[in-house]
Amino acid sequence: MATQSLIPAGDFRASYAADTTIFPTAGSRYAVLAGIALLACAPLVLDRYWLSLLIQIGYFAVAALGLNILVGFTGQISIGHAAFFGFGAFASAWLSNTFSVPVFFAIPLAGVLTTAVGLVFGLPAARLKGLYLAIATLAAQYILQDFFARANWFTGGVAGTPAEAFSILGFAFDTDQRYFYVVLAYLVLTFVLATNLMRSRDGRALVAVRDHYLSAEMMGINLTRYRTLSFGLSAFFAGVGGGLYAHYLQFVSVEGFGILLSIQFLGMIIIGGLGSIMGTLMGTAFMVLVPEAMGWLTDAVKGSAVDRALALKDNLSFLREMAIGLVIVLFLIFEPDGLAHRWRQIKAYWKLYPFSH
Repeated sequence: MATQSLIPAGDFRASYAADTTIFPTAGSRYAVLAGIALLACAPLVLDRYWLSLLIQIGYFAVAALGLNILVGFTGQISIGHAAFFGFGAFASAWLSNTFSVPVFFAIPLAGVLTTAVGLVFGLPAARLKGLYLAIATLAAQYILQDFFARANWFTGGVAGTPAEAFSILGFAFDTDQRYFYVVLAYLVLTFVLATNLMRSRDGRALVAVRDHYLSAEMMGINLTRYRTLSFGLSAFFAGVGGGLYAHYLQFVSVEGFGILLSIQFLGMIIIGGLGSIMGTLMGTAFMVLVPEAMGWLTDAVKGSAVDRALALKDNLSFLREMAIGLVIVLFLIFEPDGLAHRWRQIKAYWKLYPFSH
């Protein structure tokens, strides 16, 4: 019952198109449009700090969406997603710096280049699975990191490389207030694209591979093709997210794409909900905002009676890191299906209220 949507009683779906519609009710469609409209007003009321957090959520969510297609919808595993994110960042900067490609085109082209790299590293997925595939993707992480440090012509080496500001017809989106709209446009576009992909024949094949690969193969689904394709799709979204990241900071360096970021990407999709488009955005927001919330909490405790009684002093910064890890572990224990599942439970509760028990 917890997974039921808020479809009015007697509203039956009589066709396949109606059953796979993006918005099951008119209310859900209006709610999404209202949410996008509210976000569009954010630069008018929020300061630079909050806009920076929203922009981080935006480009990380685009990249995490690719990982959710790979892990949540196809049942593969990757612990090298940050390397593809970094490749997209460097590729977009390289295209605009070396070939004078406008940033408007460089970001999607970076996604295409990252797709080619992802397909190469996805070839082991045709024969490997589980822990063996995880180790293969870990190798991709370290290979690409080493490439970033040595390929001066592409990345600028350990010194890094500048990235031009996003601009259209001479109008530069070089402030947080302006760049927020660029990230919002890409966020909406990629999430609509991923949602429609999962409704297509290829999307259903990816899910079939995840649910039972032997049954999928008996139905005629080419396992090698779809497992490799899922890596390409994952890399495309990572590349686009990396391009957005590069042109926001206007500088890209090697240090930002280590294994820790790959683990954070996994945390985003697990906390948000594997196999959930909306959960990807919720999990990304969780992973970006929790450290900030812990920072506010430690700042409030610093110098207080609690700080003096426990003599925490400089240990507060370590408690902050420990608390972030503890929150994530507790969340995984008590809500392993992710925030998207909890959201469905809340909707089902109010649908059945006052008979929800």
